[in-house]
Amino acid sequence: MTHLSRLSRRAVLTGAAALAASSAFAAAPMLNAPAPGFYRFKLGAFEVTVLSDGPLDLGPPSDQLFGGLSKDEVAAALTRNYLPGDRIAVEQNAMVVNTGRNLVLFDTGTGLAVKIFGPDAGRLLANLQAAGIDPGAIDTIALTHAHPDHCFGLMAQNGNRNFPNAQIYMTQPDFDFFTDEAKASNDMMKMMIGGARQNLLPNRERIVFIKDGQEIVSGIQAHFTPGHTVGHTSYLISSGNQALLNIGDVCHHAVISTERARAPFAFDTDGQQGVATRLKTFDMLAVTRTPMVAYHFPWPGIGFIAKDNGNYRYVPMALRTLL
Repeated sequence: MTHLSRLSRRAVLTGAAALAASSAFAAAPMLNAPAPGFYRFKLGAFEVTVLSDGPLDLGPPSDQLFGGLSKDEVAAALTRNYLPGDRIAVEQNAMVVNTGRNLVLFDTGTGLAVKIFGPDAGRLLANLQAAGIDPGAIDTIALTHAHPDHCFGLMAQNGNRNFPNAQIYMTQPDFDFFTDEAKASNDMMKMMIGGARQNLLPNRERIVFIKDGQEIVSGIQAHFTPGHTVGHTSYLISSGNQALLNIGDVCHHAVISTERARAPFAFDTDGQQGVATRLKTFDMLAVTRTPMVAYHFPWPGIGFIAKDNGNYRYVPMALRTLL
């Protein structure tokens, strides 16, 4: 058998050509459709389902996206980690927790109306259906913050509520900030403010403003983690002796946000506060070895943060095929 170190480019290409030739005689056609995007596991007595809202396109590396890093540095970090260096794509990992008493959805994705982040976002409702979860059965929605990819899925394009029986929990600072038309100072902010108003204002009577440390339902506690937005919130989910921290957008990229955790993100309301929050959260996760789910990390975004020579690294949790 050819030793791996001696495997030549010609051998690889020859094998690929043979495989391509054999595929012409395949018994079944290609399906050309993505697999359903959900992953389910147990957390103590709770059942947790992570659901994809699809990929989110951030465009090519730029000098502005991660503060203090040039586009060449970003591209090099991506390439070093076997990721495309010419474009940045992240995931959107929403989550449903069934506590046995409540059915809690964390963040609602982009919805179907906004395509600024690419044509493949907005899959949450389809993946809820694939996972066997009725949107009408969701009684609690916990928003980490009021950005488009987290709250624009509250309302359908026809003006109906996507989750008609849910009470919504979020911070008042985020509600006030993202429904204030005076904040719409440029095209991006006009989109953010306009969309937030369309999704939050029709649900005002359903919104409960939360306080730091508040338990929104039994076993789920809000923890303020501001910086990315003025009222950004993480949620600690605990059952028995097990816990999981949903950190939302405390970080944004599994490589850049860990290797260069001190780089502010372009969409942070307060970049330096965002960095301080990220370092504090990462340190806590590393010391306590608490698992987390990160909204924009590679699907399904569940894993650990470890310290690594003054920086950090992301360690994905091994996925399980049994509950």
